[in-house]
Amino acid sequence: MNVVHYSRIAGTGGYLPAQVLTNADLEKRIDTTDAWISERTGIKKRHIAAANETTCDLAEHAARRALTAAQITAGMLDLIIVATTTPDVVFPSTACLLQARLGIGGCAAFDVQAVCTGFIYALAIADQFIRGGTSRRVLVVGAETLSRIIDWTDRSTCVLFGDGAGAVVLEAADRPGILSTHLHADGQYQSLLHVPAGVSKGYDQLRNGEAYMQMEGKEVFKVAVNTLGRIADETLAHNQMDRSQIDWLVPHQANHRIIAATAEKLKLPMSQVVVTVAEHGNTSAASVPLALDVAVRDGRIKRGEILLLEAFGGGFTWGSALLRY
Repeated sequence: MNVVHYSRIAGTGGYLPAQVLTNADLEKRIDTTDAWISERTGIKKRHIAAANETTCDLAEHAARRALTAAQITAGMLDLIIVATTTPDVVFPSTACLLQARLGIGGCAAFDVQAVCTGFIYALAIADQFIRGGTSRRVLVVGAETLSRIIDWTDRSTCVLFGDGAGAVVLEAADRPGILSTHLHADGQYQSLLHVPAGVSKGYDQLRNGEAYMQMEGKEVFKVAVNTLGRIADETLAHNQMDRSQIDWLVPHQANHRIIAATAEKLKLPMSQVVVTVAEHGNTSAASVPLALDVAVRDGRIKRGEILLLEAFGGGFTWGSALLRY
């Protein structure tokens, strides 16, 4: 008889760099205003990694806090997954670097790259490892230093993004914590949000510091709103649940208008939506776990409540996770 395993979140952690960049600071650098940024995005400030601070540094802080919250030691982990678009180096993976920082070795460790949906992808993978019985405790981290791939003279992108890391510890359970996960992608939209150079294409541009994020904002907004609404419906239908059964929406923190539009489609009041975009900006793969950690630690999210996590990112990628916290 096959034993059915489930996974649950045992602990969360988050970390933001000390340096804060406000809209007022940006007014001094580029042709923009606090009112313009706030009205269109909802962002008031973002955190920026110090010159000597890497993605792995941020990930380590968040990971240690998640481990403490889960009341386990790093040596008890069976797997480490780091979702990031901005790894420290081409290789080793940031997950391997993090493993060494935590003072452990032997367990599997790898990165996942799905941009802003990266944490949802990583969470889904971790859930499958536990359901398959090959892991009992998995550290899942979303960490980014997006400030390194931003053109700080481009006001269409530099006002949006920030750095940070969020983490969860998933552990095996006898009842479902993660109820379902849903992952999608569509590469035909790649040109709407991308970095046009990489290891096998334009690596010399990367070395010269000329390859930065490029985005067609209006087009991305339209696709994101429609896509996030559809995946919410897909997730609820899969679980035969009604919208009224959701206690909290924990969305990707890209833009307040996208978050509000998604909540409206779900007929959820904003009082049931975790919103951190004003303080964090868009931290890509870190945004969902950071928002989750904030709401867990301030007491809004309580054990037993139903959470809908969802994200949308370059690729395009999108995904959701429905869970009982």
